Amino acid sequence: MNLLPKSSREFGSAEYWEKFFQLRGKRAFEWYGSYLELCGVLHKYMKPREKVLVIGCGNSELSEQLYDVGYLDIVNIDISEVVIKQMKERNASRRPQMSFLKMDMTQMEFPDASFQVVLDKGTLDAVLTDEEEKTLHQVDRMLAEVGRVLQVGGRYLCISLAQAHILKKAVGHFSREGWMVRVHQVASSQDRVLEAEPRFSLPVFAFIMTKFRPVPGSALQIFELCAQEQGKPVRLESAERLAEAVRERQQYAWLCSQLYRKAGLGSVSLDLCDGDTGEPRYTLHVVDSPTVKPSRDNHFAIFIIPQGRETEWLFGMEEGRKQLAASAGFRRLITVALHRGQRYEDMDSIQAELSARVMELAPAGMPAQQQVPFLSVGGDIGVRTVQHQGCSPLSGSYVVEDVQGDDKHYFRRLIFLSNRNVVQSEARLLKDVSHRAQKKRKKDRRKQRADDTPEDLPAAPGRPVDKTYLCCEHHKAMIAGLALLRNPELLLETPLALLVVGLGGGSLPLFVHDHFPKSCIDAVEIDPCMLEVATQWFGFSQSDRMKVHVADGLDYITSLAGREARPHYNVVMFDVDSKDPTLGMSCPPPAFVDQPFLQKVKSILTPEGVFILNLVCRDLGLKDSVLTGLKEVFPLLYVRRIEGEVNEILFCQLRSEQKLATPEVLEMAQALEQTLRKPGRGWDDTYVLSDMLKTVKIV
Repeated sequence: MNLLPKSSREFGSAEYWEKFFQLRGKRAFEWYGSYLELCGVLHKYMKPREKVLVIGCGNSELSEQLYDVGYLDIVNIDISEVVIKQMKERNASRRPQMSFLKMDMTQMEFPDASFQVVLDKGTLDAVLTDEEEKTLHQVDRMLAEVGRVLQVGGRYLCISLAQAHILKKAVGHFSREGWMVRVHQVASSQDRVLEAEPRFSLPVFAFIMTKFRPVPGSALQIFELCAQEQGKPVRLESAERLAEAVRERQQYAWLCSQLYRKAGLGSVSLDLCDGDTGEPRYTLHVVDSPTVKPSRDNHFAIFIIPQGRETEWLFGMEEGRKQLAASAGFRRLITVALHRGQRYEDMDSIQAELSARVMELAPAGMPAQQQVPFLSVGGDIGVRTVQHQGCSPLSGSYVVEDVQGDDKHYFRRLIFLSNRNVVQSEARLLKDVSHRAQKKRKKDRRKQRADDTPEDLPAAPGRPVDKTYLCCEHHKAMIAGLALLRNPELLLETPLALLVVGLGGGSLPLFVHDHFPKSCIDAVEIDPCMLEVATQWFGFSQSDRMKVHVADGLDYITSLAGREARPHYNVVMFDVDSKDPTLGMSCPPPAFVDQPFLQKVKSILTPEGVFILNLVCRDLGLKDSVLTGLKEVFPLLYVRRIEGEVNEILFCQLRSEQKLATPEVLEMAQALEQTLRKPGRGWDDTYVLSDMLKTVKIV
């Protein structure tokens, strides 16, 4: 039997409700939750000895259950004569002190200030079906009557789905009257998915409007939100911000409902925020693996990403997370990234904090009471120490942080907060081997567990950078491109002029400076803040062979190309990002690959030189256009794709007759590496130049 109305307007009709209760009979109707679902919030705002008025009581059991736990002074009213008769018959002998009256709540017959609580379970929602003038006038009369019959200090408790027009009307009315407005979330849609009654995918809220004594001339308005049943209220600055916060929770409930009903919704991510500050605390990604065969123990798992490792391909990219989920062998895996600026004790405390919330994202079919495993790398939450925070007029807010890598080494990273999952610059830190540190380690070693090695100590701000180590794969490939110059085995003894556009932390020009003693480098950086960061935090320094020019790379190269006696560089490197996130190409900015500008780059390159470009382009059509444009200026073009990343390194040369087959390229790379590996020169043994060029292709 379908008792739902054909249109929402019927909810406001007395005739509809007469027919509804005749058809339904004596079965209680609990659309917005039973007493057990609502009692937590009701008991918080109602005292047993208070006088309570229930408006639009219907045949809900809520009043009866409140009466049975000690709330004896309850008056119920409803516009339906049928339901009032039913309720009187049902309660006459068992609950003699509770009364039921047929009454229109827009014209109540009670004296002023008769009640301490007015309780409304879905009645405002039923009346406020639209925003037509007639409806709004009726609601104004209803809310005015609620205010009239309440005492000062009394509360209007309205159980509602908090649809936008309803929240706007209720909050607007009572805030103008000088009442305190609080919205309290009391139930999630997940709890009601399998119930027999027709329900809503929206969560249920309680509006708690507290009547204050009018203060002449006062404009004070109080708006609060309680996002959890036992949570503390959070004060919000405006009615608009309150409506936005409610809408966020409704969207979350809808998402939970969709995730429960079906898997494979695509890429789903959300932030869980600190209840007190509103700041993001966890970022969750939901990954479904439909090919995994279901069994009792593989329905659902949570994976905690150690701090500082959220930028790795396996955790930071959608394809990586899919691979992680498939290898973990669960139907649904939720990865959890921990935010910088938040404090985390340990894995157990994170598990306790997340357990209830992540269960709302569980798939259907999971056995009841099943334990959900929390997984991680190495069983810990990692180490992240923010060393410096700043804000650049050009690059925006940024942080310099030290994180612990998988091999227990520490790494220093520059992160632009406008793109939190991308490491802008990275350097490995040397182990602290000072005498003082050694003494401290000997002392601490007695306190540490057997598997805590000295390099487990957090990085100190003054710990030096390991200049022999390149962290970024695309930097390694760009350095390997120097093997395309003639006689690479002689490069250490040959004067070498380089132009590097894009400084960042300075790792790339610094590596060239330290490993090629005859090199002279001009580095161009548009943002003076980045030069300060590189110098203070990444071990960068200028010298007679290394000069930094604070300028726009476009302007700088244009100026060089316009000189009568223009310089000629053996190598020009572009490693510069775009500040516009809407573009399909994030590195370099499109102007750096325009035809006229590429001609200027060509004019400052020696005939046998190499132009090396870091390209990050997700738009395939745009990438084809860039490659075509480059080929028109530089006839010889090699491409090296960085595995697991979007980056592609382009090696461009002017003479097509310089073209080398892959074995010849590898032979030249090996010759250069043998020269660089000579005794007495610092070299990272894991860095094999020829490996960087094995997959290089000619366009």
